[in-house]
Amino acid sequence: MIELEGLTKRFGTKVAVDHLSFMVRPGVVTGFLGPNGAGKTTTMRMVLGLDNPTSGRVRIDGRHYRDLDEPLKYIGALLDAKAMHGGRSAYNNLLCLAQSNRIPERRVGEVLDLVGLTPVARKKSKGFSMGMGQRLGIASALLGDPEILMFDEPVNGLDPEGIHWIRNLMKTLAQEGRTIFVSSHLMSEMALTADHLIVIGQGRLLADTSMADFIHENSRSYVRMRSPQQEQLRDMVHAAGMTVVETGGGALEVDGASTEQLGELAAEHRIVLHELSAQRASLEEAFMQMTAGAVEYHAHSAPGAPPPDAVAPPPDAVAPPAGRGAPQWAPRDKGA
Repeated sequence: MIELEGLTKRFGTKVAVDHLSFMVRPGVVTGFLGPNGAGKTTTMRMVLGLDNPTSGRVRIDGRHYRDLDEPLKYIGALLDAKAMHGGRSAYNNLLCLAQSNRIPERRVGEVLDLVGLTPVARKKSKGFSMGMGQRLGIASALLGDPEILMFDEPVNGLDPEGIHWIRNLMKTLAQEGRTIFVSSHLMSEMALTADHLIVIGQGRLLADTSMADFIHENSRSYVRMRSPQQEQLRDMVHAAGMTVVETGGGALEVDGASTEQLGELAAEHRIVLHELSAQRASLEEAFMQMTAGAVEYHAHSAPGAPPPDAVAPPPDAVAPPAGRGAPQWAPRDKGA
């Protein structure tokens, strides 16, 4: 278990991490999310004792990282895959780590096989592709067979097969009762991997909740309906006291009801339906809603360009008047 209590880090006048308190529990994959500059990597570095906090504390199973006699047997981490010695082979990079932590040499071969690098074990790591480097970094995190694992952007450089592999690896490790803490900018991947979320913005805690609750609390869910009897359908929904919004293509968006309720209601009124589907927001949409006020760097559209979500008008549109408006343990990255 990882415990943070009032963790704060200042670099001069800038507050990178601001009184963070949360726990990362075993048995689930905990996702660590936040905009660029939110303080995620700094927080992870403080967990590992690489940066000293200005105030507050971090505990790994009740102890500070510097007090662990053989740290790789307690916690394994991938923060920067490029930290490996480029002049050494994959095998010798891991062997040095093993010998300095009193880990049996046989474990080196086991983790190389686990991550799919056995065929290149004797090659120097400076010649590795980005994906191969990531796999070597993951192997180093697994070397001590630790109960706690931290990964910062673990899918960088991996091909789709490799991404599927690391996703299933993390889930399997969590099912074994280990503590898995992973940071990623890929919302679609995090949605498939994480069970619990820690979200920070500008160094402060924004959310500490389950994946399902985070999406439910920070986004809109509705039912989309289409019918050749659109007016009758709209009147029926209004009469039932539900909120309805008309959208393009003759569709209606209904809030405050389930697909089952609306389907039964339409059947009672003998209204033909061409579509009845529940629409739920994605993790990305919920994340953007939650962190809108905590983004440090805002990109802007080119002058005259429409907003990112704008729909182009039809060619014959008239402008309005002004003023309106199951793990496979060792797949290889092919050219990763």
